[in-house]
Amino acid sequence: MSNIGIIGLINLVVIVIMGLYFWNLLRQQQGSKCAVGRESRREMDRLRAMREISLTKPLTELTRPKRFEDIVGQEEGLTALRAALCGPNPQHVILYGPPGVGKTAAARVVLEEAKRNPLSPFRPDAPFIEIDANTARFDDRGIADPLMGSVHDPIYQGAGPLGVQGVPQPKPGAVTKAHGGVLFIDEIGELHPIQMNKLLKVLEDRKVFLESAYYNPDDPTIPSHIHDIFRNGLPADFRLIGATTRSSRDIPAAIRSRCLEVHFRALTPSEIGQVARQAVERLNMQAEPGVIETVMRYAQNGRDAVNMIQLAAGLAITRGLRTLTLSDMEWVMESGQHNPRPERRVPERPSVGVVNGLAVWGPGMGSLIEVEATVLPCTRGDGTFTVTGIVDEEEQSDGTRVLRRRSTALTAVDNVRTVLMSRFNVDCACYHVHVNFPGGAPVDGPSAGAAIAVAVLSAARGDEIDNKVAITGELSVHGRIKPVGGVAAKVSAAAEAGVTRVLIPAENWQERYSKRTDVQVIPVHDIDEVYRLAMECPEGAATSRAGVSTTAAVAAASQ
Repeated sequence: MSNIGIIGLINLVVIVIMGLYFWNLLRQQQGSKCAVGRESRREMDRLRAMREISLTKPLTELTRPKRFEDIVGQEEGLTALRAALCGPNPQHVILYGPPGVGKTAAARVVLEEAKRNPLSPFRPDAPFIEIDANTARFDDRGIADPLMGSVHDPIYQGAGPLGVQGVPQPKPGAVTKAHGGVLFIDEIGELHPIQMNKLLKVLEDRKVFLESAYYNPDDPTIPSHIHDIFRNGLPADFRLIGATTRSSRDIPAAIRSRCLEVHFRALTPSEIGQVARQAVERLNMQAEPGVIETVMRYAQNGRDAVNMIQLAAGLAITRGLRTLTLSDMEWVMESGQHNPRPERRVPERPSVGVVNGLAVWGPGMGSLIEVEATVLPCTRGDGTFTVTGIVDEEEQSDGTRVLRRRSTALTAVDNVRTVLMSRFNVDCACYHVHVNFPGGAPVDGPSAGAAIAVAVLSAARGDEIDNKVAITGELSVHGRIKPVGGVAAKVSAAAEAGVTRVLIPAENWQERYSKRTDVQVIPVHDIDEVYRLAMECPEGAATSRAGVSTTAAVAAASQ
């Protein structure tokens, strides 16, 4: 009995020790829970206190467009965006345009309008998921992918109860969160090439497939929903709106072929002035004469205009004023080191050897360029032909290689020399010819060919060219005017610069040009017709110096 008593005593001691051990573990666990609870309550109190602090909204947020009518200067782009997304079969879209012209705001607004269309497949609760390609970092290990989604494998810390059981856990990305709505990718051209290829696959399949080396399709312990995700993929049926400040040639052709391309243009000074006036109204303030005009002269886009107004308003409010003064706005320009916008206007009077050309320098952005020429007689055979302001070489990329070639603008100059000899009997070998494009903006492309020919011929003959006419078109060696790109943007830029007549290639003619009231667009076929129409036309007269009726010229060119 003594041995039994000793064994029983030992068992009792062991049980007591084990009980004390587990009781101590339980107490520590409870203490840890209490400590975690106290820390969590402190953090929640801190978060609530932080959320109670709210600053006033910045002016850029107050002026953010809420309707299509609030977006300034993008009527054509908005029409295309509506047509692409607000109908019964919405399409993927790529938005091109410079910063601060309303691309993001338009993307948000178009979804709200589509929801109101009873024919649209977008439901009232359709999500708008926004992601910036600059911050959507690509992880080649597949641990984290905010765009496509990733799998939380069980080997990583924090895998949770499923991870303890060795179950991989799919985590949805932006493409799945946007299911049934719109996925907006800002600066889509910055996506990693692998991400771009994965996105193309998702656009094709309307679902995204995730992979994991830890997934076993025969493992019965894996929940059925995870089996379903790995077998059938996560749903990703959305419409893509990609925005970029790059040109279309910088976006892979594969993604462009699946999207409707919509171009937003830079705002004109008058449109920037409209944005500035709206900002002043939102602040319930007044502006002295000259304030808005100063903003129009210096602001490069709508965002710049709003920021300038807000800074000037801050100066006024600190002095107890409710009026923006011109001196304050001038201080804003000086302190911010803003440069005035380059503003091209037509010359004040007709000149010999001076022609208004047209160019495109960005998505939907045209510009008036000046082409000037001088022609000095010399001994036959000693003649020279000098061109300044033209790009000597151009780069062309197909995505895999970059080719450098002689500028097509220089090729246009060679065509001009041939046409001057064959059509007008002007032998450039007998003259020192100098063609210049002042203003510092290099000219590339062949569209200045017709303008160069008119400038040189005017200088050689001494004929004055109408200062209110602008010319665009490629010149062939036979004197024909060939079609060029960006005509709509060029016509708008010409009207903004004070041009009254624009001569364009007949093959670029569109019926909508005849409905413009701010500028007369005239289709032309050959250089003889261009020169005849470009010669000085007195203000208000309907007949050019050569006695050709403008109306008759339009009718003849349209045939």
